[in-house]
Amino acid sequence: MVPENTNKVTRTYIDLFSGCGGFSLGLGNAGWQGIFAVEKDPMAFETFKHNLIDGKYSHFNWPKWLPQQATTIQEILEQYPEQLAVLKGSIDLIAGGPPCQGFSLAGRRNPNDPRNKLSDEYINMVKLVLPKYLILENVRGFNSTFKDLNGVKEKKPYSMVVKARLEGLGYRVFTDYVHSENYGVPQKRTRFIMIGIRSDLKIDNLSPFEKLTDLRLDFLKNKKLPLKPVSVKSAISDLETSNSELIYHSGNKYSGFKQIDYKPPKQLNSYQKQMRKRLRGSKPNSLRIARHRPETIEKFKLIQKLCIPGKGLSNEHKEIIGTKKQVVSVLNAKEPSRTLTTLPDDLLHYSEPRILTVRENARIQSFPDDFKFRGKYTTGGMRRTQECPRYTQVGNAVPPLMAEALGILMIQIKENG
Repeated sequence: MVPENTNKVTRTYIDLFSGCGGFSLGLGNAGWQGIFAVEKDPMAFETFKHNLIDGKYSHFNWPKWLPQQATTIQEILEQYPEQLAVLKGSIDLIAGGPPCQGFSLAGRRNPNDPRNKLSDEYINMVKLVLPKYLILENVRGFNSTFKDLNGVKEKKPYSMVVKARLEGLGYRVFTDYVHSENYGVPQKRTRFIMIGIRSDLKIDNLSPFEKLTDLRLDFLKNKKLPLKPVSVKSAISDLETSNSELIYHSGNKYSGFKQIDYKPPKQLNSYQKQMRKRLRGSKPNSLRIARHRPETIEKFKLIQKLCIPGKGLSNEHKEIIGTKKQVVSVLNAKEPSRTLTTLPDDLLHYSEPRILTVRENARIQSFPDDFKFRGKYTTGGMRRTQECPRYTQVGNAVPPLMAEALGILMIQIKENG
């Protein structure tokens, strides 16, 4: 029941809540061998499978007993307990980022959001498989306390509940915040990271996050990336519509969607070279331009005029524009992007009156241009909480460059202590 060659692989991992594959892409690039991944949304899993199981980034030795399809941790625990029991103690790493919308400081922070408890499923899988190492990734708000209905703060954040439960399973747990812009990602995306090491592994004087800081310079040099944070313009300037011809994409030929007919400029900067290095002459996908109405374009122009780039629109300016959106911002071309969300109209382009394309968002998340996104582009209404189209896949993802740095860290811990 164990996947073939598992005993020959020295760095095996399972990815939980894998989404479209940002964490797995980074771990694979760092040198880890995937066993399987768990993702419940069919569109996100389709993207994952296309790139990381069937495509050029394939590095999974998927077990024959587990169908390669969207599923949940709970379903796997219920349907395959014997197969999972065989893996007990033999897997090196479980990685994952449980859905975080209820914890997000950028959202409504609902303590009763059922997605908040999905970290319990992560823990249940850990309990059954008992890997040597753990990485749990979440938003900053995962480590912040909620207020109850009377406005009184809870005694401790949910992250500390999870930490205590993992310690009860026999892990030493370390926590800290990791800033993605420090690892080549052109985005200020601060994440709460929890690293667990099984207590029977005698690793002394361990400080994982100091190790992560120490490897940063070599990581950036090996990637030929600048030591200072990458600006959003450096990341996506070659994708501006002013530099490209727009061609037919879909819908009505005259009033439907258009896309950028991408042609690389004569000179690419170091980040763009890193993102494009495996394309080999082909064009990236997901370059469809949003179909904005004339009045929407005028509104975006007004927002760009009023908004301080990189800052949220003030309440006063929201009244002038006539919007009740919680977050509206214009990218600052000279700095890394603000944290991407799953709502494409939260952020406007720094110079063009439009939202970003999926590919521009993917660049800001550090997905390479040859990573292809699948499924529909957007969704709305009640389906927004039930479906994971391309914009949502990218917004939810762990930045692959940050994940790769974490993967290198875990290899150093595993092999050097």
